Amino acid sequence: MSTVLITGASRGIGRATAKVFAEAGWDLLLLARSKDDLERLAEEIENKKVKVFYKSIDLSNPKNISKGIIELMNNGLVPSVLINNAGVAWTGDLLSMNLEKWEWIIQMNLTSIFQICSAVVPLMRQQGGLVINVSSHASRNVFPQWGAYCVSKAALASFTKCLAEEERKNLIRACTLTLGSVNSSLWDSDTVGMQFDRDSMLSVDQVAFELLHLANQPSNQIIEDITLMPSAGAF
Repeated sequence: MSTVLITGASRGIGRATAKVFAEAGWDLLLLARSKDDLERLAEEIENKKVKVFYKSIDLSNPKNISKGIIELMNNGLVPSVLINNAGVAWTGDLLSMNLEKWEWIIQMNLTSIFQICSAVVPLMRQQGGLVINVSSHASRNVFPQWGAYCVSKAALASFTKCLAEEERKNLIRACTLTLGSVNSSLWDSDTVGMQFDRDSMLSVDQVAFELLHLANQPSNQIIEDITLMPSAGAF
């Protein structure tokens, strides 16, 4: 049986992904900030006859991550797939954001992924595996008021390519799922001051099934990137 580690698993895309993978028979390692939400999710999944382990970690604090990952992995399961889904957004003029907010978004959308990969990927090398980093079409396009988010996602896309190149010799593959607007909890965040027609966005379930598709690739191939957009286009 295969094991997947999912970050940001307590809500939105991460929650939907955990449920889709459980339905497909995958064991789960779940990471998110909210312990209560993780507990509720684990209770929903427990009748799927899969193993579920979870850990509450605040990815905005770099000092928490290494210790938390070690504790999450202390159960004998090694993921064959790592899905870095957790992320945040902030809207406003790029140069009006204070340094604290800038460092927060870079930590959440880029540095925490570096930290998680640094802790998890070495454990995956013996059996090989796949890292899927959830990115955004903002990595390739510029949107006013989304400057810091665009920068963080562009850097994530580059990080993924570098990781794939360096880890190829270790049988580790890496790819991105590049998303257009998704009807997720991101839009409910108090750091996002924009609203669009959420009914026209991708659903979290659509994203979850695409992640399962990427995870089910045979080990002798790699889809380097899939771009999934709403048919209505960019918002």
